[in-house]
Amino acid sequence: MSELRAKAYAARLGKVLDYIEGHLDENLSLEQLSQVANFSKFHFHRQFADFVGASVGRYVLLLRLRRASYQLAFNRKVKVIDIALEAGFENPESFSRAFRNVFGKSPSAFRKAPDWVSWHERYRFRIPERTRNMQVEIVNFIPTSVAVYEHRGPAERVNESVGQFIAWRQQSGLSPKERSRTFGIAYDNPDTTPPEQFRFDIAGEVQAEVPPNAQGVVTRQIPGGRCARVRHVGPHTRIGESIYPLYREWLPASGEELRDFPLYFQYLNLLPETAEADLLTDIYLPLK
Repeated sequence: MSELRAKAYAARLGKVLDYIEGHLDENLSLEQLSQVANFSKFHFHRQFADFVGASVGRYVLLLRLRRASYQLAFNRKVKVIDIALEAGFENPESFSRAFRNVFGKSPSAFRKAPDWVSWHERYRFRIPERTRNMQVEIVNFIPTSVAVYEHRGPAERVNESVGQFIAWRQQSGLSPKERSRTFGIAYDNPDTTPPEQFRFDIAGEVQAEVPPNAQGVVTRQIPGGRCARVRHVGPHTRIGESIYPLYREWLPASGEELRDFPLYFQYLNLLPETAEADLLTDIYLPLK
């Protein structure tokens, strides 16, 4: 297959993946998805599995259970039965059975003690990087004081740190997500950094110094200055599709030089209240 044909082929299957992410609440039949890709329905199942590394049914189930996992871990007020119905299951029993088959524990057990490392293993697909239409703008970021929970260790355990930060937010009331901006500061690339050396800060805007607390949240500042800003639309798991072109294509052609501060994100909306397909994240690349 020529490079041009391969790109066109990947674009058609990428369109299917985008469609699935945006229509998880609907009945996603093989016939319907093959039409989205403009492939024969007789061969689409095999083509999809070869491209993704999982069957269509398995992939859809995993995405629905991923959304359910976020609800279980980060929105404990929602009942399991409501999460089951939202995930497309007729009753909690079928939801629990499917959840246990995939993750090895019941939804209630996961809610009490999420095993994010094992959880991530279920989501290692072989999907190639999808092409995005990148629009870069130069902005001046105003210095911002933030409360920071410092994640140190494997990227697969970042959600554990997110849980700690959420607990601090709820207990302290100092950075309510409804009125305060939420950030992530990426010191390292998880694809190239040894897991034990990976560093990532979860942060929320604050107006005063953070007092001592059980979670170990501290006060830091995101410095002001010029930044290249790109908006990523969709799951945080695919944010690299917006980051890599920024470094690989835009930066060399721009003539800009990087400032001595890491890449950071502003999460304009958050899981689990927002569907993954509707997540909006501004990526900031500090410039001199």
